[in-house]
Amino acid sequence: MKRLIFSLLAAGSTFLNINAQIGEPFIHDPSTLVECDGKWYTFGTGGGGLISDDGWSWHGGAERPGGGAAPDVIKMGNKYLMIYGATGGGLGGGHSGRILTMWNNTLDPKSPDFKYTTAVEVASSDGMEDNDAIDPGVLLDPTTGRMWLSYGTYFGNIRIVEIDPKTGYRVKGNKAKDIAIDCEATDLIYRNGWYYLLGTHGTCCDGVNSTYNIVVGRSKNVLGPYIDNVGRDMLAGGGKMVVAAGDRKTGAGHFGRTIIDEGVEVTSFHWEADFDQGGRSVLAIRPLLWKNDWPVAGERFREGTYEIESERRGYSLELAVDFVRLNVPRQRGGWNQPAQQGEQPTLIGEQKLDDVKGAWPTGNIDIRIGDYMFRPHQRWTITAVPEAGGYLSNPYFKITIAGTDRALAATSKMEVTSVPSFTGADEQLWRIEQLTDGTFRIMPKAIPGKKGVNTVYCLYSIGDSTPTLAKYEFKSDNSKWNFKEYAK
Repeated sequence: MKRLIFSLLAAGSTFLNINAQIGEPFIHDPSTLVECDGKWYTFGTGGGGLISDDGWSWHGGAERPGGGAAPDVIKMGNKYLMIYGATGGGLGGGHSGRILTMWNNTLDPKSPDFKYTTAVEVASSDGMEDNDAIDPGVLLDPTTGRMWLSYGTYFGNIRIVEIDPKTGYRVKGNKAKDIAIDCEATDLIYRNGWYYLLGTHGTCCDGVNSTYNIVVGRSKNVLGPYIDNVGRDMLAGGGKMVVAAGDRKTGAGHFGRTIIDEGVEVTSFHWEADFDQGGRSVLAIRPLLWKNDWPVAGERFREGTYEIESERRGYSLELAVDFVRLNVPRQRGGWNQPAQQGEQPTLIGEQKLDDVKGAWPTGNIDIRIGDYMFRPHQRWTITAVPEAGGYLSNPYFKITIAGTDRALAATSKMEVTSVPSFTGADEQLWRIEQLTDGTFRIMPKAIPGKKGVNTVYCLYSIGDSTPTLAKYEFKSDNSKWNFKEYAK
């Protein structure tokens, strides 16, 4: 987080664009999201942080001593290791910095077990060397069990040191290594044999004029070199774009990665300025996609009217009603009716809801999957229901046949149906998450007869034409769906 300030729309639908965490998600330099006793936490510059019961609505209340800037936190067994920069980054007018670690048994400030240990120093800078000890990011290597800490700002090099995961102290005799320049607020992650260094590039702390963006390089060795997609070393200023400005928000910084499930990941960061929040710095949570083993931030799911298409076969979710033919004679120009010279084609209107809904049953209507013909029984309007809560990255949604209140619902028999009217019942609320390969999983908030919020069963194509509810499997296309916007 640099303190020196330099002076230097995505297409929306006609529906409300749910594009920000709700509540009071105001934070700068957020730590990676971490779960504790069913709640989500993130910590920021200044000593405070945010808490969420569901991952969607955030409010203040998280606590850590020490002040300073840009913390990170990681769960280690049944304890939490907090890492933060005590000074540096221009705080107090200089770049003499200290990175400190401390432990806590819980992150809940109301718990009787809430007590941080005495902080210990694991890295520092004297204000004269080519490094600024601030902005720590921590990685516990899943292949070796070793812990690594990256830190630094634009005022010098980004460095990496090794931390003892049992004590939180720096490994004795370990020497810092320079791994990048021209970035700050770094984070280290591991995936599929690659180590990734995420860094924040651009200018900070200038509100709507901040140019912060998040870039990445990767290496087969945690100590580097970290190379971007066109062969540039991050130690020479390289970096592939991961998150840039957009959606009336600017200044993406302080990357964090959270794995929710196999193939379900999100990235958290802050926007330096949210134009819809008066230019305040806010928490952002977006789907994290992987393309050719490179991370890229996905887009928050948007309300609209869609074809819901199964990845299994490419067939579409629809009401199980009789197919109504369009009463239009076949036009000349086909294989047995050559068009006459100068004959102009006739524009054919689409089938309308009013033309067919009178023939539909009035009660529940079964759901099937079939060839997409852009007919009324295949058009689904998806609308956010923020008052029903949410999850990391989105509120729950209702899914209704376009132009009606007929809603998709889960049943106690682990099937799906459509009910005549949306009532707000939990089985009519849907969790829609973009997966790491760009497809989506669709999960009911609850299943009648099963306790609690559902996090296991998803909309599942058990056959080419048969949808059901079944356990989510990332490796199976049966669990995956695509949304194709319906254009009039």
